[in-house]
Amino acid sequence: MRRRSLFSVLITLVLLVGLVGSALAVSEEVENAVNSYFANLPADNGMIAQATFIEKVKAGEDLFILDIRQPDVYNAGHIKGAVNLPWGPDAIAENLDKLPADETIYVYCYTAQTANQAVALLNFAGFEAKSVKFGWNLGITRVEGYEAVVETSVNELSGTTPYEIDPAIKSAIIDYYAGLADAKDTMFKNYKISEDLLNMLIEAEEDITILSIRQPSAFAEGHIANAINIPWGKGMQEYFGQLPDGKIVVYCYTGQTAGQAVAGLRMLGYDAVSLNGGMGTSANKPYGWSNKGYDVVK
Repeated sequence: MRRRSLFSVLITLVLLVGLVGSALAVSEEVENAVNSYFANLPADNGMIAQATFIEKVKAGEDLFILDIRQPDVYNAGHIKGAVNLPWGPDAIAENLDKLPADETIYVYCYTAQTANQAVALLNFAGFEAKSVKFGWNLGITRVEGYEAVVETSVNELSGTTPYEIDPAIKSAIIDYYAGLADAKDTMFKNYKISEDLLNMLIEAEEDITILSIRQPSAFAEGHIANAINIPWGKGMQEYFGQLPDGKIVVYCYTGQTAGQAVAGLRMLGYDAVSLNGGMGTSANKPYGWSNKGYDVVK
């Protein structure tokens, strides 16, 4: 039997800390909600282009905007009218009943990865939610003239028409957010993994599944070694049942659709996390696997 290095043993211990036993008892309601979303993915993939979003705000459209960044950066500047429910175990879960049932919820974070997790969860619950592409850091602040729609005054969550969420789905979403506390001090904080740490796991030959949800042509041009491919698109949920138990690292192009896929897989009981920055493109440098210079195979 091959003797494992101390480094490899330490990595295994980190894998086991915090997220062991994270598989959920999945109700029929949750399974149907998740599968229905992926079977009927919206044409815009549940996203809005950052420039289009800014145009809507500048035009004075009545938008419900959710900023899920942490309070310090929200207070330093956010989109006019945005309500702050910081990403974490509590804020979003505790306010689900206060979100509007009768209008689109526009969500942004830093680079859109956690926002896409939030958007998927909200759509599973029956809301219409969309993520602002590339979030605040890589999207909104790169739109010319965005400063005209930034404010520092705090906006309260009020005056909306609440939505009555199916109890089983609501409970599963609350559990999802509660799990962030367990993941906080692991390499899977925010249900993500950094490019560097994934490379360490691969070098240590850890038993993980790497799932690419990029399109087949992009996968053929280059992918992370040993990755399997379930392309993002309508009907992709039909292949979820073929995934193995154990840790699954999901990646796409920039981490955005991977965030939605991770939300769906975790709601279905899989121990899934997304790769920070995805494969990486010119739009999200310096983040992403290829942008960090790690090996890509054909």
